[in-house]
Amino acid sequence: MAYFLRHPDNYPLEEQVKSLGDEELLDFWEESQFLEIYIEDEQVVSNKVVKYEEVILKELHIRNYAKSFGQQLAAGR
Repeated sequence: MAYFLRHPDNYPLEEQVKSLGDEELLDFWEESQFLEIYIEDEQVVSNKVVKYEEVILKELHIRNYAKSFGQQLAAGR
């Protein structure tokens, strides 16, 4: 299960997802889908919009690319 840091503004989402394992990252992606549906339903307008899916898919792409070369990326690299 994904976890939150006390001061996430000091630690960007892009760095947070690097510390998650593959299963945790997929769980976080699933949870972010529900969050986006909720936000769209409530039509909440925010100045700071985090594109969770974009960040998560980018991280999965990086991991897949590294695995295709037989490399294992260290958590929190």
